[in-house]
Amino acid sequence: MPGVPNESERADRRSDRDRLRVSRNGGRVGVTYKYFGAPDGATAARVPISMRPEELGGDELGMNGMFTKIKPETMAAMVLTGIEGVPLHKVPPLELVVLHPDYAVVKLPMTVVDPLRGIGEEAVGAAAFIWSTVPDRGGPRDAFNVYQLLHEWQDFSHRLHEAGHQPYCLVWP
Repeated sequence: MPGVPNESERADRRSDRDRLRVSRNGGRVGVTYKYFGAPDGATAARVPISMRPEELGGDELGMNGMFTKIKPETMAAMVLTGIEGVPLHKVPPLELVVLHPDYAVVKLPMTVVDPLRGIGEEAVGAAAFIWSTVPDRGGPRDAFNVYQLLHEWQDFSHRLHEAGHQPYCLVWP
């Protein structure tokens, strides 16, 4: 009958729906985060031209940003609870810049990168230890892994500051 999908078309639609459900829930597909800097939201919104990391090219910093499995919410909490002593429930929310069926771009509060610029080795180590003891958290549990990640973010924070940029994160399955 015209207009009624046959069995194979129904199966195709089901598999598309299942694929979307799996990727949206972060199931078997997994999620990749790309942190990058841009001077404003409009520029940040133009960054995700392609969803494959090898095709993404450079970001506004010209250094390919940082690819990681660490959620931006977790990254913000790691810095703010460890360095600023902010309670987890007071960590400011992320600002959505673009929501597309295949990806999202979010802006992180400047408070996430600013505190990292002026602190020394001891403070980074203390922050890593503090985060490793926070109950009910996502992200790395080992203090040394947190320490390494905070060092990467410290470098990222300096580059953002020198370029006069804000931190953004591209999220895609």
